[in-house]
Amino acid sequence: MTGRPLRNRVDPFGALHATPERGRMMGNRGGRFHDEAREIGGRTRAGRRWICCVLEFRGRRREVWGAGYTQLFFADEATALAAGHRPCFECRRAAARAFAAAFGRARGTPPASADEMDAILDVQRRAARPEVATADLPVGAMVAVGDAAVARRDGGWARWAFAGSAPTPDAMPSRATLLTPPATLATLRAGYRPDA
Repeated sequence: MTGRPLRNRVDPFGALHATPERGRMMGNRGGRFHDEAREIGGRTRAGRRWICCVLEFRGRRREVWGAGYTQLFFADEATALAAGHRPCFECRRAAARAFAAAFGRARGTPPASADEMDAILDVQRRAARPEVATADLPVGAMVAVGDAAVARRDGGWARWAFAGSAPTPDAMPSRATLLTPPATLATLRAGYRPDA
């Protein structure tokens, strides 16, 4: 085991990086896809159940990238949502229920099940990213402006970074490439508020 960072930090584009910043949330992509040498080959997912979890839950301790699933880390929940993850029903039950209810409201249905959400998000993670108007995006939505990810926050926009977002001094373009999956964007519009 070395002291170098693992390639398990997720950016809003869904890419994995090796950087020392751990972030405020963790999660996984359906199981294990790292090898015994704690490396990632060509695969960056184990299934379609991509979840976002709290860092600590019921005192559980695991070796990161040990025998279990491939743990991933996010700067914040908006990052996880943009990358195509959703709240975990075990460690974040209240958030997951709120997300499922808003997901259903956005579709005009009862609260969505984990399987329903995972199936929809899996398709959208693989699809081309649409361009959207930026003026009315809800808090928690993320877009790409050039190579940068920018998040809608209360009171404005913040340029994303592994070390934390900072208010952007630049004017936002009227349209940008949406990073947050469309179903998650609809969920945000239907009232879900991610952890800041």
